[in-house]
Amino acid sequence: MDCSSCGLDFGTSNSTLGLVDKAGVPFLVPLEGEALQLPSVLFFSFEDEQIYFGQSALDEYVSGAEGRIMRALKSVLGTSLMNDETRIRGNRLAIGKILEIFLSHIRQQSDNRLLEPVANVVAGRPVRFVDDDDIADKTAQDQLESAIKGVGFSHVEFQYEPIAAALDYERGIANEQLALVVDIGGGTSDFTVIRLSPQRAKKVDRVEDILSTGGVHVGGGDFDRLFSMGNVMPLLGLHSSVKRSNRQVPVGPYFDLSSWHRINRLYTQSVHRNLRSTRQEAASPELLDKLLAIVSGKYGHLLASKVEECKISLTHSIEQKLCFEVPEVVLQAVLSRNDLDEAIGETVMQIPKTIDAVLKAANVKSHEVETLIMTGGSTQIPVLCAHLDRLFPDAKFMQTDVFGSVGLGLALDASRRF
Repeated sequence: MDCSSCGLDFGTSNSTLGLVDKAGVPFLVPLEGEALQLPSVLFFSFEDEQIYFGQSALDEYVSGAEGRIMRALKSVLGTSLMNDETRIRGNRLAIGKILEIFLSHIRQQSDNRLLEPVANVVAGRPVRFVDDDDIADKTAQDQLESAIKGVGFSHVEFQYEPIAAALDYERGIANEQLALVVDIGGGTSDFTVIRLSPQRAKKVDRVEDILSTGGVHVGGGDFDRLFSMGNVMPLLGLHSSVKRSNRQVPVGPYFDLSSWHRINRLYTQSVHRNLRSTRQEAASPELLDKLLAIVSGKYGHLLASKVEECKISLTHSIEQKLCFEVPEVVLQAVLSRNDLDEAIGETVMQIPKTIDAVLKAANVKSHEVETLIMTGGSTQIPVLCAHLDRLFPDAKFMQTDVFGSVGLGLALDASRRF
């Protein structure tokens, strides 16, 4: 086994680290017990002053332990939020430092398993960290590279995540294929038109095989936010009126409460004062009381997780009941797949538009695509699958390991580069 290089998939929702064995076969290193995927979550416990990672972090938070949870850090790269600090027990930690803490934990888990440090890494990146802003996009990669080097990796290179997924899929094919990689993760949707074959797989440089790439900053986190804003936030007063006015209560707090990486911004005294002021003016103060209770009790991430669970369940069922109960707040609603489709439908349409642009850039017609390589948890959303079925009626849909294929492909790429 070559331990000098690895592939690192730091994801919005989950992260993996891959290596290649002596036979050239990639595998993922367990990062939490025997689990190969580590949820990209940290929990700073105020009770025992420990930092928990992954599923352990989620378990601590859901148990009601007092502390601060951080999730979806990847969504902050390249944005003004990277300049924010969060308060941890009287201390202020920069977001970049929190990112390093998480990546350092991944490296430590790897070192513990391998009994030696890995020097070189190929890290995955979306085709676009930030849409329509090349400077911010480069800044995002630079920030991620700085954090990776900050935890001890000496040499860092990057590969597009959809290309990594294609490299993993290519290991199992027997003939040449023209493929479109559809990689829809927690923060971005990325697409690559690529020629694959057993012979091409032996090449280190695949530039000639990659016909086009493209992406849009739309992913599972956006679907969570839209689903919540459309169906859950109204239960807390969104769209309700202000007394003696045609105005509605401010949207901002509801947007933040529905966005994983913005929830912690609500937990300040100034926000609490503003919400109490809004409550005094609200025509439905009982709804604002529930919002205040959630923010005061720091239950925002717990509510977001319940919404996410409903979204995931609706990929397989027609209806799902939302049950959320914390002190002073009880929310119950029956949510349908149609509710989800309506909430995310307009945003989902950005995905076929981006695919069309990627095909045009490759000078490829949709009927010429033989295989769709599907990776990322959000590729299972029914309304999206319906769009892809219409676009590619004759193509083979190949579902990869939705959480592991990128890490495996990055490991292959690293073994070839280094």
